[in-house]
Amino acid sequence: MTAMPAEAAGRLIWALGDSLTAGYGLPPADGFTSQLQVALQKAGVPATVRNGGITGDTSAQGKARLLWGLRGLGVKPDLVILELGANDMLRGMPPSQTAANLDAIMDELKRRQIRVLVAGMRAAPNMGPAYARGFDPIYPRLAKRYGARFYPFFLDGVAADMTLLQADGMHPNAKGVSIIVGRILPSVRAALKP
Repeated sequence: MTAMPAEAAGRLIWALGDSLTAGYGLPPADGFTSQLQVALQKAGVPATVRNGGITGDTSAQGKARLLWGLRGLGVKPDLVILELGANDMLRGMPPSQTAANLDAIMDELKRRQIRVLVAGMRAAPNMGPAYARGFDPIYPRLAKRYGARFYPFFLDGVAADMTLLQADGMHPNAKGVSIIVGRILPSVRAALKP
């Protein structure tokens, strides 16, 4: 296979994440990256959105595959949407570990002069308030530290609404993804501006 020429015609966005960006349980056309690419094109922004999501990945696994993932793109992306940490939280991993892993990812992307949109995550209520106090602030702090654009909650408008989720109650269905895309689209467009 040869490299897709689409990137030459517009911006290249890489969604580095987990099952939420990978489109878990959905046909490819209904997943986050496909829907975001269509939404950008409808908004007059020529862009290719590449999927860098792997179901089940923690922030540590995302950090471990960052460099080979960037190499696999073939060209430097114009924007990375960083969406990791939900699986850390679901496994009860210490927020300090998640913060350190995400910081290492951001540091590498900054070194390569790649723009980042930090997509925040929030601790599930069953994790308790103490865990949330350690976990939730990771994302705004990270964005502020690196001067990155920040989207507060990737699942905004979708979390806990079973009409927008698959049967597992965690992953968005196609309609849920559509809402996520609609809400994050202004932040993506702003992050792409010079």
